[in-house]
Amino acid sequence: MSQSPATSAPAVGAGDDANGDATPLLVQYYYTLIRWKWVALGIVLASLAIGGIVTMLMTPQYTAAARIGIEREQKRITNVDDIDPERQGQSVEFYETQYQLLRARSLADRVVRRLRLAGNAEFLAAHGAEAPAMSGLSTARQREQLQKQAAQLLLRHIEIVPVPRSTLIDIRYTSASPKISADIANAWANEFLLSSVDRRFDSTREARVFLEQRLADLRSKLEQSERDLVNYSRETGIVTLSRAENGEGRTRVERTLAAANLEALSSELVQATAARIEAESLVSARGGGATSDTISNPAIQAMRQRRAELEAEYARLMVQFEPGYPVAASLRSQISDLQTSIAREEARVAASARNNLIAARQREESLRSRVEALTAEFGGQQTSSIQLGIYQREVDTNRQLYDSLLQRYKEIGVAGVAANNISLVDRAELPAVPSSPRIPLNVAVALLVGLGLAGIAIFALEQIDEGMRNPNDVKRLLGVPLLGSVPETDEETQGILELLADPKSEITEAYLTIRSNLAFTTEHGVPKTLMVTSTRASEGKTTTSIALAQTIARTGRRTLLIDADMRSPSIHHRLDLHNKAGLSNLLAGEDNWAALIQATQNPHLQIMSSGPIPPNAAELLSSDRLKRLIQALSTEFDNVIVDSAPVIVLADAPLISNTVEGTVFVIEAAGPPVRGIRGAIARLRSANPKIFGAVLTKLTADMASYGYGYGYGYGYGYGYGLGANDRSTTE
Repeated sequence: MSQSPATSAPAVGAGDDANGDATPLLVQYYYTLIRWKWVALGIVLASLAIGGIVTMLMTPQYTAAARIGIEREQKRITNVDDIDPERQGQSVEFYETQYQLLRARSLADRVVRRLRLAGNAEFLAAHGAEAPAMSGLSTARQREQLQKQAAQLLLRHIEIVPVPRSTLIDIRYTSASPKISADIANAWANEFLLSSVDRRFDSTREARVFLEQRLADLRSKLEQSERDLVNYSRETGIVTLSRAENGEGRTRVERTLAAANLEALSSELVQATAARIEAESLVSARGGGATSDTISNPAIQAMRQRRAELEAEYARLMVQFEPGYPVAASLRSQISDLQTSIAREEARVAASARNNLIAARQREESLRSRVEALTAEFGGQQTSSIQLGIYQREVDTNRQLYDSLLQRYKEIGVAGVAANNISLVDRAELPAVPSSPRIPLNVAVALLVGLGLAGIAIFALEQIDEGMRNPNDVKRLLGVPLLGSVPETDEETQGILELLADPKSEITEAYLTIRSNLAFTTEHGVPKTLMVTSTRASEGKTTTSIALAQTIARTGRRTLLIDADMRSPSIHHRLDLHNKAGLSNLLAGEDNWAALIQATQNPHLQIMSSGPIPPNAAELLSSDRLKRLIQALSTEFDNVIVDSAPVIVLADAPLISNTVEGTVFVIEAAGPPVRGIRGAIARLRSANPKIFGAVLTKLTADMASYGYGYGYGYGYGYGYGLGANDRSTTE
């Protein structure tokens, strides 16, 4: 069954711009708004309805305002400074501090107690609140809960508004009761004034109590630290002979008893060491002959002189007489006696020197032992002096703190006496009209919220809906004409082939329309050679190639379908053919193309499979053999359809497009994003091919609601050209 569309797609020439004229941004926004107009309108109307309902249900609220003034500087009666520094009243943070004090929980508690709002039914009703459940709680606990609830309600409804460029502050309170609003605003201002006075006197009183406690503690610490210092000095035996104080009042020990004793004994030890060295020199010199002590001894000198005289007389007699001469013998005897006496006297002197050396050594050792003992004692005291210094510093610190706090305690007695710097300017009056709800404002807010939510919803839907869903958008967004749309089917591949074989199926109707539209793309009708490609795999490219080939072959035209997707061939699987040899063999050098063509059940349709998968398909396709092959086949067949690989990433489709009359671009509905399709078409156009148009595949029923705009004459109800019985059979 053949069918011509009521309104055909316009033909496109080779010189048409692939992207078409750039659509203005406002026009794009307009189409987007039109596409989602019911969603936007529903959101806006729902927002307005909710805003109106909320406004009608809102309880009228009344706002009362009291105004107070806060001066920066306090007027002092005395010249004594307050415990707070004077610069605090002049700082930038002063007023911010006052604002926070006006919002303090403690101030809310004072207002609750003053007006007795805890558990007040009228107060709770004015705020649409109820008393909390008190079952199981003690009376004190119940009062605490009611106090807490009332304070929370006050803090939620109070508003502190500074008057610009002034020292005035408005205290505004809002509730459903005009009287309660005015009473609370006035009470809030009055309690703030009283709390400021109380806070100043409380701070002085607390400071005095604090200083009294600190003075008592410091007095006790000072006494204890002085006792610790004396006790530690007694325990360690450190006797201080002199002390000194620096400019900061710190006490420093100048001299101790141990240091003085060590200095005196060290001096005596030096003298004893010198005496010992002298005695050692005398003893050591005697071993070498006469020494100064023997030479200077009078007895030894006299005996040596007498011996010299006798030796001289003996020498004179030996000149005349023999040694046995009686006088000479007598002289020898006297000389011998003198020699013995001299030796005896020298021995006595040497013994005396040794005794002196022993005594000097003993004295030196005794002094050295005492010095070492004193040194050890002084070293221990030096170590103990660290702890002694700690005790001394503690005494000094406690004394200084005690003196300074005592002076401050005397001053604070007259501090804090000043005039209040906070005054009540205007009392709150009963509000005559409610402050809310304001209908115009609420409607405007609801409208703005609805518009904002509608914009967000449309933006989100547009971001989610990146695929091509509306057939009318093909020309507008991609700049290529729409050849036709193919509905989605739940059938598998074999089921689709069966549907194509049924001339009454919607799939067949769709491809008949596509074939008819292709007939208007050239002067000689359906292009003799064309390529079918897509952006990515699984978009229905191969199915479209097979469907077009079968549709054209049914008209009696000899048609050849070539599987040029040598990276992932699939036509031979779908048509149950072999792939032992095919296009890759011809491109690799084989010339007998007739031997590689396979017949199908349709006598007018023949197939050339892709053949063995080559290592580099792009190199084979870039040679002139493909172009010569297409030219040769176009002379033998009425129509040649080439099923190419997808465009993205691969170079196959641009290379094949130069060998055919034009290209049919297959787009999966709600499939690849529009930007990806545009990129694929732009990449394809880099080879300057002619693009006949696009085929939108896998179109669902909800997408069909957009409308085709081409008047195809068939729909998804399967009702075109069929009677009631036929429709039930098809369904």
